[in-house]
Amino acid sequence: MMSPERDHLDYTANKRYGVGKSYGTFGELLQGVLPNEQNFLVTFPIERYSECKYYPSVTGDLSITPQGKLKSLDLARKLLSYYDKPVSGHLVIDSELVQGKGLASSTADMIAVSRAIEDVFGMEIPVGVVESFIRDIEPTDGIMHAGIVVYYHKKLELRESLGSCPPLSILALDEGGEIDTIKYNQVEREVSQVDKTEYQSLLSDMSSALRHHDLELLGRVTTRSAILNQKNRPKKTLDSMREICDSIGGVGVVTAHSGTYIGIILSDDDPDYTTKREIGLESLRQLGYPVEVFNSCSSHYVKKEVPV
Repeated sequence: MMSPERDHLDYTANKRYGVGKSYGTFGELLQGVLPNEQNFLVTFPIERYSECKYYPSVTGDLSITPQGKLKSLDLARKLLSYYDKPVSGHLVIDSELVQGKGLASSTADMIAVSRAIEDVFGMEIPVGVVESFIRDIEPTDGIMHAGIVVYYHKKLELRESLGSCPPLSILALDEGGEIDTIKYNQVEREVSQVDKTEYQSLLSDMSSALRHHDLELLGRVTTRSAILNQKNRPKKTLDSMREICDSIGGVGVVTAHSGTYIGIILSDDDPDYTTKREIGLESLRQLGYPVEVFNSCSSHYVKKEVPV
């Protein structure tokens, strides 16, 4: 493998490398199919990140660490070729997002890669260009757009932005295993017209909840979405999680619809937050699965960071 410290000066304006970063999402606040037959989701940005450092080179091949990040390597090759840059150098990805769990790990990796390339060459890659290349790789989660968005994840198209995320915490439980997102989305699932109409209503309610900062309504929508998703990717602990949520006065239950995580939402502004968190976590541990806490990313993400 080439040294990432070499052969870089012609392309980096005296930078040794470029840096890109992207947050993940805790599953989805809502996911389903609308009466217009479009598959959609509503993102739930969290403060868990994937970061990429790109060490460009004028010679050699393009490589990546870890070596298994082939989707990110594929995207980097496509972007560098598209912008007539040398398809060489080394990408290093450091991610806090576990794969196959419903946290948008692979999408976050790819977005971090695109931003690292931007940073090296001092350019702005339109989101539409990134989406056009990811479309050939896999369905994706919409996290290339800031804040909470409604996203057509199978056709990679933004429907609308719903603004920044409220300050929330997720008491999360991982039921285990790993989900292949590509295979999951290749399966065509029957969704009744009744459910499609309900999803449309739930989406309207979610938009209203975020617009008016109505967390009670938000929780009703996320919980109902988790219940409807039992037809597709059932969670063994859903009933128990709902009981715990009700017992501690949580906002609602949220799930990774095509992943392994399920969680209870708490408002960080709740005066009883600390007590609810402690009791909730202890109750979750008794279910016998790994437990952790995620925090929402409550502000629009600043797109780039410049390495020191």
